[in-house]
Amino acid sequence: MTIVFFTSLWIVVYTYLGYGAIVWVWLKLRNAFGLKRPERPEVKDWPAVTLLIAAYNEADILPEKLANCYALDYPKDRLHFLFVSDGSSDGTPELLDQAEGIQHLYSSARNGKIAAVKRAMPYVETPFVVFTDANTFLNAESIKRLIRHFEDETIGAVAGEKRVRAKKGDKASAAGEGLYWKYESFLKKQDAELYSVVGAAGELYAIRTPLFQAIPADAILDDFEQTLQIAAAGHRVTYDPAAYAEEEASANLTEELKRKVRICAGGFQAMSRLLPLLNIFRYGTLSFQYISHRVLRWTLAPLSIPLLFIANVYLLLEKGSFFYGVFLALQLGFYLLAGLAYLLRNRKVNIKGFFVPLYFCMMNYAVFAGFSRFVRNTQSVNWEKAKRASQV
Repeated sequence: MTIVFFTSLWIVVYTYLGYGAIVWVWLKLRNAFGLKRPERPEVKDWPAVTLLIAAYNEADILPEKLANCYALDYPKDRLHFLFVSDGSSDGTPELLDQAEGIQHLYSSARNGKIAAVKRAMPYVETPFVVFTDANTFLNAESIKRLIRHFEDETIGAVAGEKRVRAKKGDKASAAGEGLYWKYESFLKKQDAELYSVVGAAGELYAIRTPLFQAIPADAILDDFEQTLQIAAAGHRVTYDPAAYAEEEASANLTEELKRKVRICAGGFQAMSRLLPLLNIFRYGTLSFQYISHRVLRWTLAPLSIPLLFIANVYLLLEKGSFFYGVFLALQLGFYLLAGLAYLLRNRKVNIKGFFVPLYFCMMNYAVFAGFSRFVRNTQSVNWEKAKRASQV
């Protein structure tokens, strides 16, 4: 049980804090010795780009999305808008048909986002394609920020930043989600500087068009698989937080949990298809990043959390050690805070970080629920969208 306790403790600390700290120190040392990556060259002539958006029943938000597209700071004759609205039945296709400067594809069959994107890709005639969601809003400079990285021939894809519109005193879902993505942004910056980002978020990323791969139609995390396949082929995936996509937080904790369970089910599916990336002798730094940042978070870390608690209780009863007593008290305090946050989950609390313990517990529960869906093959590629804060 001592081995179980310290092994579980190491896995939890390394996964959630240690990996980021180790990479941060490593990069500081590398930069101190003058080994920092060279600055990217300036863009002399902006290339043609396609902004591809899969929109399913987004009529309520589409006018705002179109206005956001038209406001993007990129040469107008070089930026093409391609929407695909397969299966939409709420007026989305009609709105897109009436919009100016939009290429629109529509089919009455709803086969999922990846099928819609795959159907749209043959219509892309530009050397670069940017993917984003219909319910997210890009900052004006986002396309330029993404495309400038392709001046470096080693770059195959560029991930933008996802931002959650947070307000003071947010409820549990908004507060927890916002802090989570801030931490993710920090890790992605580290990953990109070390070597490569391990999976982009579908809210905003760009690729070289010839590198697009036909991901299986049942893929749940197509963006994650797509960019990791590009990295596995030897192209770096970099990150630019100055290119960002904003969206509202989930309406409540239930909606956020629904989204997290789907993501975790997709994570297990993706890991089953990316097994070669576990071979650190073949992929080196990329494997180290993939295992540390993604695989452990979806596998051993969530399993280690209950094992750590059980081993702690056993060792305290067995040895009566002061150390184990203090550590158990810290764990109990953490879970009591999570319980208190759950009771106040639908209230606005102005204490920064108050909902972090609850969000942490919810995320790790979602891993087990997602794994259950994965093994039972019950997660459909056509998922029910989580409600956003403005919809309630």
